[in-house]
Amino acid sequence: MKRYICKRLLMMVLTLFIVATLTFFLMKMIPGSPLGNTMKLTKTQQLAVEKQYGLNRPVWQQYLSYMGGLFHGDFGMSYQYTSTSVAELIGRRVGPSILISLQALVLGVVVGIIFGSLGALKKGTWVDTTSSTLAVIGISFPSFILAILLQYYLGFKLGLFPVASWDGFPSTVLPTIALSAVPMAQVSRFVRTEMVEVLNSDYILLAKAKGLSTREVVFHHALKNSIIPALTLIGPLAVTLITGSMVVENIFSVPGIGELFINSVLSNDYPVIMGLTMFYCLLLCSIILLTDIVYGLVDPRILSEEKGEH
Repeated sequence: MKRYICKRLLMMVLTLFIVATLTFFLMKMIPGSPLGNTMKLTKTQQLAVEKQYGLNRPVWQQYLSYMGGLFHGDFGMSYQYTSTSVAELIGRRVGPSILISLQALVLGVVVGIIFGSLGALKKGTWVDTTSSTLAVIGISFPSFILAILLQYYLGFKLGLFPVASWDGFPSTVLPTIALSAVPMAQVSRFVRTEMVEVLNSDYILLAKAKGLSTREVVFHHALKNSIIPALTLIGPLAVTLITGSMVVENIFSVPGIGELFINSVLSNDYPVIMGLTMFYCLLLCSIILLTDIVYGLVDPRILSEEKGEH
């Protein structure tokens, strides 16, 4: 297990290094000056500010300084939000984004497992057709369109939930439902496919021959082995929800990192853009690492393959 974790930690560090390097140089290739977009300065004042932020130094020196700051957890200072560090800006905004994303992930995974299991157990019936249809709609229907429909019908028309405020749990319900459609659809299709295969396997037939009830066969054997492959989806889905919730956050006026990212792109606030990119990458790598560890614990064959045991 130690070798397994160390190998993935090294891959994680290498990935973060590559992303940080690419992001830095891509930002340098963007035309225009961030100071010109965010500050109305004379030429003399702009030169002074560039010196303050180190923008007058050669690019390779800026790169080494940036990478050194990352090593110590320093993403730099924002150009748009004067005297405010990027880490502080992200810290203020990340809470609401993670909250609605995690709620959407849990809701989507739970409902997806239920729909996928029902579709496999009732294969060929109207239950299977309904669950498969909902899964296709969930994948093909954009989250922001669903968000607008939920906002209009459940918010404006029926008045069941707030439509554009951030005040407690009720404000999170509609964005959570809107974001949960994609994970629900993907998990549902994945679980259904795996469970159909598992239900036709030899060990399930043996369990039935031993006189086990349908409930015991499904919950103790079929469902467990069907969910294991779906674990690999959870990591990317979690970060996709956070990074893909920007439009939904704007629709429901969620004070999350989506608004911060959009404003930073419009104003060429490079440190914030790079900081958010590294934050997303770190979050994705961490969740994938955690998923790999859980996957290895649940399925010991993964660890055996790492050791070369066949």
